[in-house]
Amino acid sequence: MKKLLAVLLSAALLGGTFSGCATSVSPSASSQPQGAASSEAGSQSDSGGKVTLKLFTGKIETIDVMNEIINDFNSSQDKITVEQEYQKDASNIIKIKFASGEVPDIMTTYEQGYVDEGKYLDLSDQTDWWSRLSAAMKADCTDVKTGKQYRVCTNMTMAGFFYNKDIFSELGLKQATTWEEFEKNLETIKQKKPGVTPWFIFGKEAWHLGHLIEFIPHGYIKQTLGTVGARKAMLDNDKEKLNFGAADGPMAVFAKDLLDLKDKGLINSDVLTATSDNCVQDFVTGKAAMFSNGMWVLSSLTDADPNIVSKIGFAPYPSYMPKSKSVILSAEDSGYSISATTKHKAEAIEFLNYLFKPENQKKYSEAAGAPSAFTDVQADWAPALLANEVTTALKSAANIDFTNEKPAGFSGDDAGRMVQDLLGGKYTPETFATAYEKAWNDGMK
Repeated sequence: MKKLLAVLLSAALLGGTFSGCATSVSPSASSQPQGAASSEAGSQSDSGGKVTLKLFTGKIETIDVMNEIINDFNSSQDKITVEQEYQKDASNIIKIKFASGEVPDIMTTYEQGYVDEGKYLDLSDQTDWWSRLSAAMKADCTDVKTGKQYRVCTNMTMAGFFYNKDIFSELGLKQATTWEEFEKNLETIKQKKPGVTPWFIFGKEAWHLGHLIEFIPHGYIKQTLGTVGARKAMLDNDKEKLNFGAADGPMAVFAKDLLDLKDKGLINSDVLTATSDNCVQDFVTGKAAMFSNGMWVLSSLTDADPNIVSKIGFAPYPSYMPKSKSVILSAEDSGYSISATTKHKAEAIEFLNYLFKPENQKKYSEAAGAPSAFTDVQADWAPALLANEVTTALKSAANIDFTNEKPAGFSGDDAGRMVQDLLGGKYTPETFATAYEKAWNDGMK
């Protein structure tokens, strides 16, 4: 029955994936540590008593550095082998794994619904981890309902608009704090630099469009209700406070603004087929003036052009609703949870202890381009010039966190596919808002 359920769920999810223009990626050779055998099963023990742990992730930016750390760990002892599996559509693939019983021992995917269903191990007793973590990051890792911790983050990250400072300086543009100012900046870029895309959106990747929902309409909710208030409203599905389906609510206004930019040619015409690689290349070559992303993109930018750092500006998301402020993501990143059903809790904790060593976290932070959440880790996560840009941006806007309280049945990738459909002409702003509200409500079930 488990195998049959897995097959049926796989078919259903793959059908939805293809219709949404996104694809899940099987682990490539580079996503497996040296000597690791590819397998979908959970932890295993061979006849000699050696344990194989499965680590599941959707973070493509850290595959290589994680493999390096994993290989070092595997070589440091002879009783545990860790294998990393990367999936591009991780938030949906994990549904299949939970439903089929093929659950990884350690995972970076995290949803409130899975916390409520008891799928994660309670890590509250890992005092050595929490004593090293900053108070703010521990708070972000704490479940609002129970006050317990079911994951530990290793980093904090920021997300906002990356922009080309040379283009802004040449055109006399300033960072926008309101949507009207933002749109005027884009119009100026289009008019005076017709060969440059004002705002590049890589819409083929559903997670990216899901992040726009996270940072703009959800960002409005978080700044108006406050961090705890927004979390409670989402957990309780307080329709009056969330106001998802209203014609003048945050979802409808976001959809209208996005479609207006598309109709005016202020975003790239290939938005539904463009990838993050396309975005990086266009930005470093001066063909794109702005794009939305998090600090995790830094390594990709500097790999494409080591000299790009001096040209990178960083700004908050402008306010777009009445009586609102600009916002910027400042949240936990690289969170790790252990399966509640793993047969190898001790081995999973042993590996995470190794991963959390200061020297490994310094290496990880610098590769990921994200400050460490551990107070005893000093990492040069970004060049000083860019780090100062980020610090200034954080002080100028409301700081928001990720939407971890969204329904388990309605992932960020699912929301992103709805934005793909919006850009593809399926919805009006009003029908997008009502469809989003329905998907959210259905996901609660």
